Amino acid sequence: MDKNVVSETSTMMKKLSFPDHELAGMLCGEHNANLQLMEKRIGLSIHVRGNHFTLEGGDWQIELAESVLNQLYELLSSKYPVYVNDVEYAIRILSSDQSMDLKKIFMDKVYVASGKTVITPKSINQKAYIDSIRRHDIVFGIGPAGTGKTYLAMAMAISVLLKKEIKRIVLTRPAVEAGEHLGFLPGDLYEKVNPYLRPLYDALHDMMDFEDVSRLIQRGVIEVAPLAFMRGRTLNDSFVILDEAQNATTEQMKMFLTRLGFSSKAVITGDVTQTDLPEGKTSGLIEATDILHAIKGIRFIYFSRDDVVRHPLVQEIIDAYEKMESQKMKRKSAARVTVVDPHPEQA
Repeated sequence: MDKNVVSETSTMMKKLSFPDHELAGMLCGEHNANLQLMEKRIGLSIHVRGNHFTLEGGDWQIELAESVLNQLYELLSSKYPVYVNDVEYAIRILSSDQSMDLKKIFMDKVYVASGKTVITPKSINQKAYIDSIRRHDIVFGIGPAGTGKTYLAMAMAISVLLKKEIKRIVLTRPAVEAGEHLGFLPGDLYEKVNPYLRPLYDALHDMMDFEDVSRLIQRGVIEVAPLAFMRGRTLNDSFVILDEAQNATTEQMKMFLTRLGFSSKAVITGDVTQTDLPEGKTSGLIEATDILHAIKGIRFIYFSRDDVVRHPLVQEIIDAYEKMESQKMKRKSAARVTVVDPHPEQA
């Protein structure tokens, strides 16, 4: 049964009670926003009277809603603040696997950013991603925009830097749009490449105070540079992030991966559907998934639309483009099949 479609079977009812009245109120959210989202996403009715909740809907809707409410209540009991977005993520996770423990995911603190914002995983794949970064020296994070690939890698890098487990962070990405024509762009070399590195700076400033970022960059503790600048180097005691790796060529990917020195980690992120390389040029990221998957110590994590942590419309946008690409592939396949026999049989 498609769980996105409300069941037309007979309505069932389930009553739940939570011992702490205050936490029960927090579970509902401001103006019952959390419950309204659950009703919309799961397709059931939730009625509340004090700390007593009545669920009305189909069998699986009630089962899912009960699991979501119980686990969110446990999070609140553990002093974890539950917001509307957390309810959305909880529904996604438990819809795919009700045996998942939300506390193990949501309360896994990756890093406490400036302003005391706590960065934690929000999906099963995000949890697997940060666990892989902890355990492996090379991790690939592959999937659509908005799934937290670069953001979580950056948070992990800053976290281990502050714990003095590494000596520096190196952030890089291909300046593919500039190609071999950097000389024609106005300004000095920094001004030429800066637009292509801006998203990495934005993520840094989102997690750390501006002054701290500037100081660490001046001291060389944090380095942000185009991928071409990595050639000929050996990166020891470093956390290296290659962003937008789908725009790296085969040669660039090999060059980057062989820069890794002792006591270092590398995280490579990208979206194989968004390559900006010239037509006919193979993406180093796509090729790497084929030739490196069997190497122990290298981990590949694949994200999907369900891992998107941006505006809810981003999921629908991704779906729309994937549908369009699927239709294009079907038309191409149909065109190849339509072949005229040059030697028809004689009657």
